[in-house]
Amino acid sequence: QVQLVESGGGLVQAGGSLRLSCAASGRTFSSYAMGWFRQAPGKEREFVAAVSWSGGSTYYADSVKGRFTISRDNAKNTVYLQMNSLKPEDTAVYYCAADTGAWGATRASEYDYWGQGTQVTVSS
Repeated sequence: QVQLVESGGGLVQAGGSLRLSCAASGRTFSSYAMGWFRQAPGKEREFVAAVSWSGGSTYYADSVKGRFTISRDNAKNTVYLQMNSLKPEDTAVYYCAADTGAWGATRASEYDYWGQGTQVTVSS
């Protein structure tokens, strides 16, 4: 089992940047594929990005491709989401998630563990 804690959210102007972090407990972090999701008010939770166990492979939603970068540091049990060129439509609660199965899953139901979320608000 793994526990996930996100941090780094906040209020930023459009065009700005934020870096989210997700710290994981446990000694088997490198065995989990990791993902980031987000959920805006009144909307379903949507996939943002995924990273493989080693960090060598990544996958992004079209809406964030070229602006967001997912990475991980297995020595620090942490996954990151660097968000650049932020837009008001990126406003949401951002969640990290761990998957014991294949990496690159885009459906929330495929992930086994979730953090509590961190709020990102982008003002216009």
